[in-house]
Amino acid sequence: MDSNTLIAILGGAAVVGALFYFMNRGGGKKQEPIPQQQNAGSQGMQLQAYERLALLVDRISIPNLLSRVSSEGLTAREMQFVLSRNIRDEFEYNITQQIYVSADAWNAVKNLKEKNLLIINQVAAALPVTATGIELSRAILETLLKDPKADISALVSEALSFEAKKLL
Repeated sequence: MDSNTLIAILGGAAVVGALFYFMNRGGGKKQEPIPQQQNAGSQGMQLQAYERLALLVDRISIPNLLSRVSSEGLTAREMQFVLSRNIRDEFEYNITQQIYVSADAWNAVKNLKEKNLLIINQVAAALPVTATGIELSRAILETLLKDPKADISALVSEALSFEAKKLL
């Protein structure tokens, strides 16, 4: 586990801990109903979170990622690192959105991230050490063409859209 992942995990744990503290600090007091205006603000924050996660899904979908990241002049291993780092950075940038969305929606996004990393790493491992970044990109796209079910980004996007529409 690298230091960035550890920091993200600790930061997430701190946010969750603070959330539980503030939710429970009222003790046994009766909670007042949430005013309609405040509830509408909360719903707006949830919708924004779904929007950000939809953008994240689009940015880490493998075809979009490959079109955005230049493989020119890179070895396959360097390209593997760049693609993996890009996915992790995008995910970590949006990690706080999980507190606004359903567990199912967040799990779908996490599964997409993990599956994309797995595809990239498996394809890279199958290439010779002398392969170029362009060859890795091509091999990844060929893998997705051979198995259309491998790219689950469209399914995750649909799930996020469905969840967001329930809020409207």
